[in-house]
Amino acid sequence: MTASTPVCTAGDVRVTAARQDGPPYTHIVLTAKNTSGRSCRLTGFPHIQFLESHKQDVPAVAKSKPATPVVLAAGAPAYALVKLSDGGVDEANEPVSAFSVMLEGDSTVIAVTAPGSDGIAVDPAKALTGYWTPELRNGADDF
Repeated sequence: MTASTPVCTAGDVRVTAARQDGPPYTHIVLTAKNTSGRSCRLTGFPHIQFLESHKQDVPAVAKSKPATPVVLAAGAPAYALVKLSDGGVDEANEPVSAFSVMLEGDSTVIAVTAPGSDGIAVDPAKALTGYWTPELRNGADDF
């Protein structure tokens, strides 16, 4: 069944970012909500670039990969947890007010506003992303 479900594209989902409730405060949660009105498959992980100066994607954490493909029914969300830094106060953190996300298999760049009035502080050397999963997971489990 899942192989025939079309892959979600940037036009199918709305991606938003929020701070994770509670520790670790070094993470944000990306939510991809299917707004297309039909089911689609969300494969892999979000391809995130936080800073113009760092063009490579944030690496993914392999152990967060779900066992089965994530199929989003119309209106359903998927989540990816993103680590921003180790939480230490150091000069390597850079302020980010918006960042780009691409879905696997679609080169369309989705601009995502960072949560919070001050945005987020990102250490590009420490940033990691989880895979898309149907339920919100605790970052401490995967990172």
